[in-house]
Amino acid sequence: MKTTNILIACLVVSCCCISSCSKDLTKWNEDPNGVNQGTANPNLVLSTVLTETGKAFVNLGYQDIAGVMQHTQKDGWSTTHNNYEWGGSQSWAEYYDILRNNEYVYQRSVALQYELQQGMALVMKCMVFGLITDLWGDAPYTAALKGIEGGAEHVFPAYDDQETIYKGILADLETANTLLSKGKNEYNSTADIIDVYYKGEPSKWRKLANSLALRYYMRISDKLPDIAKAGIEKIVGNAAQYPIISSFTEDAAMPFAGNSNGDSWPANVTYDADASNYRRLKMCATLVKVMRALHDPRLGVWANKIQIPLVVDPNLPAGTDKIENGKRYLSPDKVAGLEVNTDPEYVGIPPGLNGAAVYNMGPDPSQAARNPHVSWLNDIYKEAKGPLLKARLLSAAEVHFILAEAALKGWAVGDAKTHYEAAIQASLNTWGVGGTYDAYIAVPGVAFNGTLEQLIQQKWIASWTAATESWFDFRRTGFPKLKAGPDAMRKVLPVRFYYMLEERNLNRTNTEAAMNKLEVTTYSEADGKNSPWSKPWLVKGTAKPW
Repeated sequence: MKTTNILIACLVVSCCCISSCSKDLTKWNEDPNGVNQGTANPNLVLSTVLTETGKAFVNLGYQDIAGVMQHTQKDGWSTTHNNYEWGGSQSWAEYYDILRNNEYVYQRSVALQYELQQGMALVMKCMVFGLITDLWGDAPYTAALKGIEGGAEHVFPAYDDQETIYKGILADLETANTLLSKGKNEYNSTADIIDVYYKGEPSKWRKLANSLALRYYMRISDKLPDIAKAGIEKIVGNAAQYPIISSFTEDAAMPFAGNSNGDSWPANVTYDADASNYRRLKMCATLVKVMRALHDPRLGVWANKIQIPLVVDPNLPAGTDKIENGKRYLSPDKVAGLEVNTDPEYVGIPPGLNGAAVYNMGPDPSQAARNPHVSWLNDIYKEAKGPLLKARLLSAAEVHFILAEAALKGWAVGDAKTHYEAAIQASLNTWGVGGTYDAYIAVPGVAFNGTLEQLIQQKWIASWTAATESWFDFRRTGFPKLKAGPDAMRKVLPVRFYYMLEERNLNRTNTEAAMNKLEVTTYSEADGKNSPWSKPWLVKGTAKPW
């Protein structure tokens, strides 16, 4: 049988070789079902860039990074989410796939003189390259996306340092601001149908470009404070030339179509009959505790109340464990030595627990993720689509928090209190509870006290389902003061991803050069230089976040 297969294979190869002598090889390389790169409208590919980027952001911010930042925990298949046992499993391949498609959009738009698409493509380039360097550190940038040109320097590109990448991003966003500065009718192209963010409205893309610049100026504010200060003050000081996102209606947020699992909210139950992905995600005790203390109205939007509250009653006979009237009654001896949370409404799972499935008297470890004594996520997260189910890339709340922080630094951007309160109002509006603003802003602990810790804590809360940005804030500020759980890989939270094995094997020289620039810390341990606990340039040489 093997001999027959080999003979057939050889015959096929021979036929191909003979045929190739008489056929134009360029014709053989054309996919009759694919996009002709020389004649295609860039919108055909731009739509994929936008949707894949949206999915990439929400898959981070709603999944494992939500675990790192203690928004959620899992009580099934939990090690990467709760304990950071990544083992190099993360890969930037999907991000560079997006960037390659985006580069085609940009180059094709240049050829067609489509300035609208050029500007949009530059914004997306900055969004994705920014994410890569934020997650890993040094990365291929100036030499990236050139593999088609051949040569070892393109196939195995050198890594740029973070400073170079951030400066390149800011320069590209300046160019995008100019490209996107015309009225919609002044462009010779449109993107209305394919643009799932802003329906082809250049003024909103321009605001996104400048708001993204604010993000990255603040990102480098401790390393390059003079550049950051000048850049943020330039944008804020000239609103006509540098408009920014100021209202929640202008958020860069992608809704989901819900037609298939690929274009639906992640972990929905519409395309997961067992609902296992939805069930495994539970609220984290860290977030619940803070929100309960502040009487935060968003908690009820994000979480379900517990199905069966626990009541520990010292008046009950020893050995009592019974459910009556929707509550589980326990005598003190039944919970002796156990951590029990008797909050009647919301109970989160503490971070970094291997036994999360039976936390808070979970009745049956074999029924993982079905614990009725902890808070499940709100039922809206079962759906494939919905008005609140969006991939959130950048928001008005984030912009106002950035400006509030800049004001705390003494930069000329307005009043810190005003921006802080505008940020909270924008977040409450986003989640449909804007009417609670007056009551919420008056709560002790919410009312502005002028500290960076309070500001970043509120920004962390507001980053729900977009927790990746709060991870980057935590890394440079140390806030909120999160502690790793007892079963986590290390005693502190990680600050980056591992460089993946395939990159270390295939592009060894350049990857090792990047690894050698990381700062090994006490927590790097057996990982060595390439550790999530080794510090990249952005926090190298600092005491942040630990």
